Amino acid sequence: MSPLEPLGSRTKVATAPAGGVTSPIHPQLPDSHPALDTGGRTSAKLRRALRQARRALSPLEQRRHSAALTRLLGRELHFLRSRRLAAYWPADGELDPRPLLKRAARGSRQTYLPVLRRGAHRRLWFVRYCPGEPLRLNRLGIPEPQRRRGRIGLAADLDLLLVPLVGFDSDCNRIGMGGGFYDRTLAYLRRRTHWRRPRLIGIAHECQRLERIDPRPWDIPLDAVATERRIYWRTAPGPEGPAPST
Repeated sequence: MSPLEPLGSRTKVATAPAGGVTSPIHPQLPDSHPALDTGGRTSAKLRRALRQARRALSPLEQRRHSAALTRLLGRELHFLRSRRLAAYWPADGELDPRPLLKRAARGSRQTYLPVLRRGAHRRLWFVRYCPGEPLRLNRLGIPEPQRRRGRIGLAADLDLLLVPLVGFDSDCNRIGMGGGFYDRTLAYLRRRTHWRRPRLIGIAHECQRLERIDPRPWDIPLDAVATERRIYWRTAPGPEGPAPST
């Protein structure tokens, strides 16, 4: 995989086929959110507004957005070539990536869900998960797979990680829930300029897009953000895609 370009590189946009929720959007949505303050601090008020926007989507809209995401991301080279990929269990109105996990599992690829690491402050493991397996609730009330020997991996073991978020901009900067789980788990990527694995694709509804986010030093930039309407690339993906796992 090619070295990542610095922030500010030209954004490549992939659009879904026209029709319904997958039609391209205008560069500036009428109800788009303003930029964050120049210090990069995310207010609790903004997080609440973004979460409220996604929770306001009807169950039908949620299903349509998930289906559109599956069509759009499911044909991307980086999804098709990944042998080990992880997503998240949706909650709080998050865009549902589980159909992508099911599609990958049908192709005999290894699929994972995040679990809270024991004894590690706000960090994640990734545990092998086959769609349909029973799950249990963690201390945050989020379903996660059972920890079993031989099924627990680190982020660096993955080819592709689908990351939840609260807000994003077209440069693929991300606002999370504020717990810092993903930033801490992926902090090792800040020290790497080559062989950055996994590839990180944020997942969000288009209504969560912001005009601008000022990244903070500890933020881990995403390679792309996929919504129900398009894919925003922080840098044009290389033709080789992510290297397969061995």
